Amino acid sequence: MAFFVRRISRAVITLCVVLTIVFFATRITGDPVMWLLPDDASMEAIENTRIRLGLDKPIHEQFSIFVKGVLQGDFGTSFLHRRSVTSLFLERIPQTVKLMSWALGLGIVLGIPLGIIAALNRNSALDRFLMTSSFLAYSIPNFVLGIFFILIFSLTLRWLPSGGYGNWRYMIMPVVTYGASHAGLVARLMRSSMLDVIRRDFIRTADSKGLPRHTVIMKHAFRIAVLPVITLIGLRLPHLISGSFVIETIYAWPGAGRLIIQAAKNRDFPVLQYAVFVTAILVIVANLLVDLAYGLLDPRIKYD
Repeated sequence: MAFFVRRISRAVITLCVVLTIVFFATRITGDPVMWLLPDDASMEAIENTRIRLGLDKPIHEQFSIFVKGVLQGDFGTSFLHRRSVTSLFLERIPQTVKLMSWALGLGIVLGIPLGIIAALNRNSALDRFLMTSSFLAYSIPNFVLGIFFILIFSLTLRWLPSGGYGNWRYMIMPVVTYGASHAGLVARLMRSSMLDVIRRDFIRTADSKGLPRHTVIMKHAFRIAVLPVITLIGLRLPHLISGSFVIETIYAWPGAGRLIIQAAKNRDFPVLQYAVFVTAILVIVANLLVDLAYGLLDPRIKYD
């Protein structure tokens, strides 16, 4: 219980610091009114818009209003869409989570077994092929791979739609593009971790007792070797979120990533503030789940 209390306390402090930083950071990026109105807008229209958005008040009053709203669960109204930012994200987040989940799942399902296979066939032709493939998958930028897939499978072969949101055919290219880099990184880390674990004394002891090789690998070695991968998955969550911006833009995927990109272009402060808040929550929860997974997989780990 003390462990959870400490983690929650740190999470609250972290959220407060993050929200404070993003509030003041957005204010120094420029005046959103100039982006929302046409170039020939009158001074009266500019001033009325600034009043409507609450930007006419001193910065400390704006911050006070923002804090009071956050404490009440109200993150304000989008400057651009003129709707509650919470409702906007509730519409978009499911699509982003769907894309992230499938991509991360593909990376795990492919990366872990390929890493194990490569480790068990160290320095063989199969190992070199798998590691070269994983290196390329991780190294090629998402936007390059995405454009390549569109050129081949949409424009040339006409097998898959080039973008949009619909049935399973619309998901194939975004998920594969997004999941390829995760699969490559997971495979390389899993191979390295497995090679380290299978050299340890307790694995040699299990082998000397005559246990089947697959039992030694999956029951004893795997539980320890997968721990760094779990840590990686938790730490990759921010990259998953930021990577969704690129994927959603390339494939016109109607998720939160495109909403945030649009907000950044138009200085939509409430949307950006809420986006940072949600991202911080996801990262904190992911790190907590990683800690819990460590305790479940390795009984030597205790929470004091």
